[in-house]
Amino acid sequence: MDRDAGKSVAGGKLFPPREPYRRHMLEVGDGHTLYVEEVGNPQGLPVVVFHGGPGGGCSPAMRRFFDPTKFRAILFDQRGCGRSRPHASIRANTTWHLVDDIEYIRKTLGIDRWIVFGGSWGATLALVYAQAHPSRVAWLVLRGVFLATRPELDWFYGGGVGRFFPDLWERFRDIVPEDERDDLIAAYHRRLFSRNRAEQVTFAKAWAGWENALASIESDGTPVDSPADYALAFSRIENHYFINDAFLDESQQILPNMPRIAHVPGTIVQGRHDMICPPASAWALHKAWPSSELRMVPKAGHAVSEPGIAAELVRTMNRLARQGETLAI
Repeated sequence: MDRDAGKSVAGGKLFPPREPYRRHMLEVGDGHTLYVEEVGNPQGLPVVVFHGGPGGGCSPAMRRFFDPTKFRAILFDQRGCGRSRPHASIRANTTWHLVDDIEYIRKTLGIDRWIVFGGSWGATLALVYAQAHPSRVAWLVLRGVFLATRPELDWFYGGGVGRFFPDLWERFRDIVPEDERDDLIAAYHRRLFSRNRAEQVTFAKAWAGWENALASIESDGTPVDSPADYALAFSRIENHYFINDAFLDESQQILPNMPRIAHVPGTIVQGRHDMICPPASAWALHKAWPSSELRMVPKAGHAVSEPGIAAELVRTMNRLARQGETLAI
C-alpha cells in the first residue's frame, strides 16, 4: 500500500490504491504496445489519468484520488514509459501519437465521454487532447499547469529557477562543458542519445535528479538517485519532447486554442510555490478559460503528494462524484 493511501487530508481521505480489476496490453501501431489498467467500479464515472514527464509512468499512488465505488479510473503508461513497450523508445513518439493513443483507448474500452485528470505534462496532454476532441471531455482536472512553451523551458533549463537553487543548478549545469551551457537541453540531448551507455546513465540521472529535487516545497536539495532504467526512460523521452518544443507548432499552442474548449468545465489546482511549473501559466490558462475554476494552494510546490494539493484534488473528485449524472457521461 502506498504510504499516503487512506491518509486524511483537508478534502477528505485519500483512497487505498486498489488493484486493477482489468489490465490490458494494447497494440497502438508503430511497434508500440501500451500498458492500460482499470480500477474501481466498472459501472462508475469514467476518468482517464495522464501521468507526467513526458517519460514518467502511472503508479498505484495515482489511484488514490478516486472513490472506487464511484469511479471507473483508467490509467496507462504513455509510449516508451513504465510497462509500455518498447521501453524508453522515442520512435513514433510525439504529442500527436499520444493523442491518437488516448482516443484508441477510449474507443477500445467503449467510453463515450470521460473526465480527464492530469498533472504537469499530464495537464499539457489533457489540454491538447481536449482541444483535439472537445466532445469527448466532460470535465478537466489539472494540477501544476505546464503549457509547453519556450519561456517555461527557459525558466527551468535556462537558469531562472537556478537563482533560487544555485547549489542544485550548479550541479546540474556544470557536468556540461562550459562552451555548451547556453543550451542545456541540446547539450544533454547529445549525451542522453550517445552510444556510450555509461554516459547516457550519468546524464539521465542528473536530468531526473534536477527535476525530482525541486518537486516538493519540503525538498532539502538532497539528490535523488533514480534507478538507471527509470532515469533513462524519463530523461530521454522528456528531453526528446522538449528539444522538439513538445511537437506543438505555432498554430497548435494551447492558449490561442482555448476557444475550442471554452465550454468545457474544469478545475485547476496549482501550488503557489511551484518551482517547476510556476503559477503564471495556471493564471494565464484560467484567464483564457471562462469555464474554469482555479484553486491556488498556499505553501505548496509541484508534487501531487503535497498535502494541500492532494486535498484539493480529493475535494474536486468527490464533488464530481456527487454531481454524477449532471456530467452527462
